[in-house]
Amino acid sequence: MKQFLRKLELPEFVRDSRLTVAVIAIIVLELLSTFFAFFINRIFGVALLLIFVFSLFWVVFGIYILAKNTNNYAANLSYRIKRGEQEAMIKMPLGILLYDESRRIQWVNPYLQLYLGEKDVIGQTIGEVDESLGQLLEDALNAKTSESKVVKWDGHQFEMVVQDSIGVIYLLDITRYADIADKYKAERLAIGQIFIDNYDELSERMHDQELARTSTYLQTTLNDYAKKFRAYLKRIDEDHFLLLTHLHDLEAMEDDKFSVLDKIRLETSRNNTPLTLSVGIAYGGDSLRKIANQAQANLDLALGRGGDQVVLRELGQMARFYGGKSNPMEKRTRVRARMVSQALSELFKDADQVFVQGHQRPDMDSVGSGIGVVKIARLHGVKARFLLDTAHCNYDVDRLVKKMQAASPDLDLFIDPEEANLEATDNSLLVMVDHSKYSITYDQPLYDRLKNRIVVIDHHRRGEEFPENPMLTYVEPYASSASELVTEMVEYQQPADGNRVLTNLEATAMLAGITVDSKEFSLRTGTRTFDAASYLRSIGANSATVSELLKEDINSFLVRTHLVASLQMLRPKMAVMQGPENKVIDPILTAQAADTALDLEGVSASFAITRRAGDTIGISARSMGHINVQVIMEKLGGGGHLSNAATQLKDVSVEEACKQLLAAIDEYLQENS
Repeated sequence: MKQFLRKLELPEFVRDSRLTVAVIAIIVLELLSTFFAFFINRIFGVALLLIFVFSLFWVVFGIYILAKNTNNYAANLSYRIKRGEQEAMIKMPLGILLYDESRRIQWVNPYLQLYLGEKDVIGQTIGEVDESLGQLLEDALNAKTSESKVVKWDGHQFEMVVQDSIGVIYLLDITRYADIADKYKAERLAIGQIFIDNYDELSERMHDQELARTSTYLQTTLNDYAKKFRAYLKRIDEDHFLLLTHLHDLEAMEDDKFSVLDKIRLETSRNNTPLTLSVGIAYGGDSLRKIANQAQANLDLALGRGGDQVVLRELGQMARFYGGKSNPMEKRTRVRARMVSQALSELFKDADQVFVQGHQRPDMDSVGSGIGVVKIARLHGVKARFLLDTAHCNYDVDRLVKKMQAASPDLDLFIDPEEANLEATDNSLLVMVDHSKYSITYDQPLYDRLKNRIVVIDHHRRGEEFPENPMLTYVEPYASSASELVTEMVEYQQPADGNRVLTNLEATAMLAGITVDSKEFSLRTGTRTFDAASYLRSIGANSATVSELLKEDINSFLVRTHLVASLQMLRPKMAVMQGPENKVIDPILTAQAADTALDLEGVSASFAITRRAGDTIGISARSMGHINVQVIMEKLGGGGHLSNAATQLKDVSVEEACKQLLAAIDEYLQENS
């Protein structure tokens, strides 16, 4: 009996106290019933007693059987779990490696051994067995995290987890699923818009046969290029194409640097029908509508930067630029200049006042074009002023301000930025001249105040940092200066009282702006540049006064001369000048030094590196047009024009800035080799 009771190991659920109390209560009730049954009838009592004994035996036997079966089930389940764990450790596609404090392998499961071949790895360090696996372990330990990380090893992709506290590496082979994910990413759709920059202008000068031949050449060349990269191309207008391609094919085009741009430009130039392409391509995201809209925005950006280039952007990411090797061709017409002038007049009429501002440290072009816009606004009876701290400006601008204050009773032409912020209302208008970047605008608080009521007039190539919703945009990167653009707009303004829009000195200021930015009409000049200068001369601009305004003082001349004296030809046809490490040099003098270097024989591009205020290094870049200094400066976070660009670098020395510049130049040369 004792042996039986020892075997009667009750399962946990039977040992529950509530169940025990219930069983005892039932037994007590049975005993009481049997006891009272003897008083009623002896035979009935005996029968009830026998039933009770039999029931008690049956219950005890049933509990014994239940306990035995339960214990057997638990033992079997425990065995199966342990066996399953062992089988999983050995056969599942999960590599397991145990190592000690010295990174020596203590054990690997058979699955991981398959990747290590027939090597005897026990006792060896992980790096000795496989150098790349050892490096993955070190990288994971340096990351100081136990979270999983996708890594590539031995031609496979694994989800890797390292538990350094117990010395275990887990490697789950996810190659199949990673391949599916990679295939999905590679086959995402990219949408492109292709525009022939100057097709309309050239077609006007061609006879029908030549036009048909040129059109056929374009269609054939683009079709061949699309076929080469397995893309879909559809002509939707005479000068407009739609491009659809998968992302992996787009990456192949990107590796090819979109060579079709160079091919069409060179071959059409040989036939005296120079054509260039502007392309905007977008991808990423789940909405085709958003991708298409982004592609159109990229095309607008390419056109705003002067055309002959590709703007490629993933939704939500920075844009990448290819091409832009040629000088932008003169495509604007007087029709557009008149339309912009009229549209600007309408905007002025709806504003309570107009504020005009240039870039930081405004030069003569910025001030001259700003004065022109102010006078156009005032012509329509609107209060308008140019933002300028007259107590702190460049020497040439300071001369102009003093001359204007001495010669004219119009002393409120300029306004201090603080005062402008106080006077601005929700119905005021802000005109940005000679720039389109928030980071270099003259007064950022006023920009923030009027960011939904902005007009942009600029001759620099459009960059990513552009106002989101300008009310009017007039960006013409082939123009010599912003003053040239504003001069053409002034020509279409007719005062009702017959008076002149500009005074002699104001016209002189605008002519000085054109002179400065065109390097005395030697760079970036077209027929429209001379037309604008001729118009300004006809209304009173004085060339002698321009020369007087642009004269250098002796100290500035000496600083510029010393900077030019540091010139070194660190790359073929590229001159680099470096200012002193501990001396701040005015950005205007830096730019003038870069301009001066272009006058030297054998120099096609020049770069002047000087310290600006505080921890900033400035680089001014100039080119004769054969080298695209804008692309080089963009690699350093700057921008500008094909032949006139700049950038600023923070927390570096002049020497370190020079090394970064040379690296950017080398990258540019490699891309265009």
